[in-house]
Amino acid sequence: MFYYEYNKTQLISFEKQNLPKSSESIALKAKNIFFLGRLNNIGKNQFIIQSPKDLFKKEDSLNDLKSNKNLYDEIPNWLYSKIENKLVTFININYNNFLDLINISNIKSWKINVVALGDVGRTLTIGLRLLGNKSISEIGIFDFDKSKIERLIYEGNQVFSNFDDKTYPEIREINSENIFDCDMFVFCASKTIPPVDVIDQDVRMVQFEQNSKIIEIYAKSAREKSFNGIFAVVSDPVDLLCKVALTTSNTNKNGHYDNLGLRPEQIHGYGLGVMNARANFYAQRKFQLSNYSSEGRAFGPHGKGLIIANSISNYDENLSLKLTDLTQNANIEIRKIGFKPYIAPALSSGALSIINTINNNWHYSTVYFDGVYIGTKNRILENGLDWETYDFPINLFKRLESTHNYLGGIV
Repeated sequence: MFYYEYNKTQLISFEKQNLPKSSESIALKAKNIFFLGRLNNIGKNQFIIQSPKDLFKKEDSLNDLKSNKNLYDEIPNWLYSKIENKLVTFININYNNFLDLINISNIKSWKINVVALGDVGRTLTIGLRLLGNKSISEIGIFDFDKSKIERLIYEGNQVFSNFDDKTYPEIREINSENIFDCDMFVFCASKTIPPVDVIDQDVRMVQFEQNSKIIEIYAKSAREKSFNGIFAVVSDPVDLLCKVALTTSNTNKNGHYDNLGLRPEQIHGYGLGVMNARANFYAQRKFQLSNYSSEGRAFGPHGKGLIIANSISNYDENLSLKLTDLTQNANIEIRKIGFKPYIAPALSSGALSIINTINNNWHYSTVYFDGVYIGTKNRILENGLDWETYDFPINLFKRLESTHNYLGGIV
């Protein structure tokens, strides 16, 4: 093991590096450690090490969601302890600018910019104003329809109460030039929204082609601006649009993938939060499963390929499949009564999940595994991306592999 110091931070590696040397005695006293490793495929560039096996990994894999308790003789006890306490961050040195990733993010008050103020964007913005008093400094809004901006500037900023100690974040207009002057960019644009009477197809996939063209524009802009914040995707289908954003931002004018755009872990798709909420709704009302909220989990996309597990510790395949079907088609039930199902997604997947993200709390959003963005429970800590790992039942992990293959076959 080699020990280094950079930017007042302790680094360790199995390879010699051209960096100032440190020692084990200094490293073991440091709160946070950065491990310099290599991922051979185009994977995440920075993430919190889940188990000692991550020190030896060579590629990004869906198997990273599995728990691993193997012991390794090469690892000192103090490093085991730091890994267990989420204090060791993997840095992929195959990434050209890997030294830029060696830092501790400590944003106390986030600036969030929301693009497109349709039903979802408008509702999400109001949710952020109501919930963001302790963690959001301001909310920038942009839309090509000026009247939508003016409405939210007036009505949104009139959501206020002086009977509590809250300081509500100001909603401000932004222009196209400063869209990426923020800590989090939230993409809510949608070109095609099927009418409420469309109930016989996956409406999210209807939106994919047109929404891909829109997100490509913003992904290229993020590259040009060297955006280093979170690129949040709320528009459908979130998982697939995340991959489009990644590919587009890292493709140069000659059509070559150069890895100089958004990093995989910068992009998060917010669609699974509402699926978890819907699953909890049906679990309690249809099956009297009050334990879903604590034991149940959601995986995969906001649409076809969704996986709902009634319980991780007491998994029931048949019950989980029934719950998955109800959850996946919940939006159709709203369409049947004549409404577009946007309130729950805008708040459960959008505002609530974003608030949990910036507060370093657990939430549902996409994480990049082996070329595919797939929804799972995760959080963003000051020293990197962290996700839950599980002792998967074999049949549940097979469902996850099937979903991963499905999503990977589309983009």
